[in-house]
Amino acid sequence: MKIVFKLVVFLFLTSNVSFAQIKDQVLLKVDGEPVMTSEFIRVYNKNLDLVKDESQKDIDSYLTLFTEYQLKLKEAKRLKLDQDAKYQREFLRYKKQLTQNYLSENKVTEALVAEAYERSSYDINASHILVRLDATAKDTLSAYNRVLALKKRVENEGFDEVKQDAHNGKTVFLEDLGYFSAFKMVYDFESAAFNTPVNEFSKPFRTQFGYHVVFVKNKRKSRGTLTAAHIMISLQQKDSLLDPERRINDIYQKLQQGESFESLAKQFSDDKSSAKNGGQLAPFKSGQLSSVEFEDMAFSLKKDNAISKPFKTAYGWHIVKRIGLEPLKSFEEIKPTLESRVKRDSRSKLINNAMVEELKQRYSIVHTKEAKAYFESILNDDFFKRSWKFPDDFTKDKIIVAINNNNYRYSDFARHLLNAQRSYTNKQMSLASVVNREYNRFFEKVILRYREDNLELENKDFADILKEYRDGLLLFDLMEKEVWNKASKDSLGLEAYYNKNKSKYQWDDRVKVLIATTADKSIAKKLIRSLKNNRSEETMSAKFNNEETQNVIFTSGTYNLNDPKLPTNLELKAGVSKVYNHNDAFHVLDIKSIYPAGPKTLEEARGNVINDYQLVIETNWLKALQQRFNVEVNDKALKAVKKYIKKQH
Repeated sequence: MKIVFKLVVFLFLTSNVSFAQIKDQVLLKVDGEPVMTSEFIRVYNKNLDLVKDESQKDIDSYLTLFTEYQLKLKEAKRLKLDQDAKYQREFLRYKKQLTQNYLSENKVTEALVAEAYERSSYDINASHILVRLDATAKDTLSAYNRVLALKKRVENEGFDEVKQDAHNGKTVFLEDLGYFSAFKMVYDFESAAFNTPVNEFSKPFRTQFGYHVVFVKNKRKSRGTLTAAHIMISLQQKDSLLDPERRINDIYQKLQQGESFESLAKQFSDDKSSAKNGGQLAPFKSGQLSSVEFEDMAFSLKKDNAISKPFKTAYGWHIVKRIGLEPLKSFEEIKPTLESRVKRDSRSKLINNAMVEELKQRYSIVHTKEAKAYFESILNDDFFKRSWKFPDDFTKDKIIVAINNNNYRYSDFARHLLNAQRSYTNKQMSLASVVNREYNRFFEKVILRYREDNLELENKDFADILKEYRDGLLLFDLMEKEVWNKASKDSLGLEAYYNKNKSKYQWDDRVKVLIATTADKSIAKKLIRSLKNNRSEETMSAKFNNEETQNVIFTSGTYNLNDPKLPTNLELKAGVSKVYNHNDAFHVLDIKSIYPAGPKTLEEARGNVINDYQLVIETNWLKALQQRFNVEVNDKALKAVKKYIKKQH
């Protein structure tokens, strides 16, 4: 139920639909609080293409959903859930994420997006040397000289030799990074790598981690996006007698004999998510998978429909088939995705800097000239011991900077300095440098915060979306309190509901079975005799298979009758079956046990019972809300809305 509700909330949470010319009127009142026609039309239009239930496209039906939504919001505010500290923290986190989409400098963003696209069209293979250094450290000469010395050693002695001697994993790192592309490293590192020629070292450069030198081994065009299928035999098997390596080799032998890859994937692959699709995986790019071995093997296949030999990864044994390779998409096609990634990446610092410069031109800003000198005078060495406090006669109310009509005072900057102390513990630098550096950070923070705080007034789209985030999160907390938790914790009510509705919760027919699979019908017929004579898997495998030919593969387990491993027309009868043609192969089944359909216990059906019980609780709860809050619908405004929407669509 929670998953379904989250989807419904999401449908209420994003909108860029403009509200055309129509007189904005009060559409309905919930306990006297008005809801305007503009809000209803915006939400209706936004969801129109997303809802699959045609009844929800009917305006009257949608108005019912919309009214229930408003009733729930009213109840949430009555319960003061909007004042809950957890809710407020969560909302502020969402607000911060949303705000980033609106707080960017377009010219800088566009340049970074174009650069990211260019870099995405290449993969770089590199290694690096890193000497760790605190981000706030000012005395950097020692680290710089050390990374330079290590670079010279690598040039003379070789990377592996120096790594064995110098790498300690704490202060000094020598690492082979493999292939990577845009967004895989912090931006400064990425830039150094892409700007260094192949077979050359970069100059030492600094990131937040310390001083690096990067050596670029190779630079290649992007390998594109690969669509592939695989058959996987997991290393962890419930059947202790099943040897994964032997099983994958048996399957490979059947492929060599001309059997269908897709059919064998459906029958034997342990990757259930892809097996039902003949082993096909979602398309992937270089560096995108968690298994380098799998990725390299897949990309090494040069032609569509080529099939690899069995190979092992940390997940199991695989055979991979190339289906198709798509080159990098055009810039216009992936520009929106790149924009989003640029704003989340360390590149965003460049965007922030540009935004601050733009805001300086937009707003009226007045700095107090003598402020820095004053703070230099009240700072002392206690600051570097995290024990500094501003003096008793501190001039806290004096304005340090004014942005439009907002004044920020000495006390605001003093609190900023108090919080900044932890970054300077045991550091050595001048107090003037500390004040200058932290004032710049403080100013950037307050001007961006001012922009953020006033964004609702400056941007209507943002205001609309933010309101819907606010309401959606509030509604989620309300549903959790009034419906979801009640259903899961009301053990007596849950048991009573289960007892009343037992017939809804049933096991399907199931069978415990040994399946013998072959591509040869004549062999399948011979298997019937062997199975009836209670021959073991080992005996039958030795009889029908040899080093050159893999004719039969055995599978055992307990399955629902609708399991794709079983023939759809399987006769439910204990013992050895006839030959079935299923998934492009012949199967003989030895049905060991039959577990007929029957009622599940409450524990077995708990998830479904809770889900259904939640619907009952919610229905009764909504009836109570309709009695608690008076709802008035403006019929005249509703007619205008219907006329407007009909003309639109």
